[in-house]
Amino acid sequence: TYDFLNLTPAARIAAFGGVALAVKDHDLNMAYQNPAALNYQMHKQFTFNYNPYFADIKSGQMAYAHAIDSNNMVSAALQFVGYGDFTATDNTGNITGSFNANDYVLNLSYGRSIDSLFSVGATFKTIYSNYESYTSVGVAVDLAATYFNSNKQLCMTLVARNAGVQLKTYVSDNNEKLPLEVMFGISKRLDKAPFRLGLHVTHLEKFDLSFTNPNSQTTIDPITGEAVTEKTSFGKKIMLHMIPSIEIILSKNFMIRGSYNFQRRNELAFESRKAMAGLSFGFGFGIKRFTLNYGRSVYNLAGATNHFSVGIDLSKSIKKIPGNTQ
Repeated sequence: TYDFLNLTPAARIAAFGGVALAVKDHDLNMAYQNPAALNYQMHKQFTFNYNPYFADIKSGQMAYAHAIDSNNMVSAALQFVGYGDFTATDNTGNITGSFNANDYVLNLSYGRSIDSLFSVGATFKTIYSNYESYTSVGVAVDLAATYFNSNKQLCMTLVARNAGVQLKTYVSDNNEKLPLEVMFGISKRLDKAPFRLGLHVTHLEKFDLSFTNPNSQTTIDPITGEAVTEKTSFGKKIMLHMIPSIEIILSKNFMIRGSYNFQRRNELAFESRKAMAGLSFGFGFGIKRFTLNYGRSVYNLAGATNHFSVGIDLSKSIKKIPGNTQ
């Protein structure tokens, strides 16, 4: 349950294929999935993210970060998903009124820099979900550890997300599991080229992510007359965990991004015409104290999602991480 926790609120994360763990700079949105990314460069930063999702679903997030001191940061973020208004009917189709459905989560995060290389972080989530007359309340926690070498521009992160429980279930005696996930990410900024290459590995808690597509044409063995079960190779099972990405840093104020999500393409692309399913891309640029980001994720021929993010630096000076040109 609470699968909305896996939605991507930020444009930059969307452009990275839905996962962005191995980036540690001044972008507060990077702390959404990785609280260990919180650092002093985010002090007094405010962000707003908006995503007009499929079927008139609207989602977004607001976040703010504040420094306790140079090594300790806190942030708060409110994420929402609105599914719109629905017509209520009885079992014969007679209209009886209307209702709506919404999800909310309040994230309280803490990040600490242990030394110049290592940092840790945690996010505590309070979840509220309301569908018509059914409501649920839950709590969850994210735990993260990051290694970031600013001289080599190398970043590695391990994160466990959404470990928690339902405090109040939608239906009595029907307690459901939360979408727990363990992920790893690594990125490297090339020394003599304006590229940051990244690779994220999702669902470390579950190796086999393959599934049988019910829309696939069934192959019949001509000798036995039985249906042939398609087997997923070991290599494909590995690739279903992978999201490679690239960020082209054209200047300190303008970047282009792209990624490829193997699992998304495998599960959602039409077999007859896969087109650009699984691809994501976007860009970001800064103007004085403002940063603007756009991300687009292609799911299949049915459409893609657009993500918009605005960041405002409310501090007195614009801060950059030493050695990082962003």
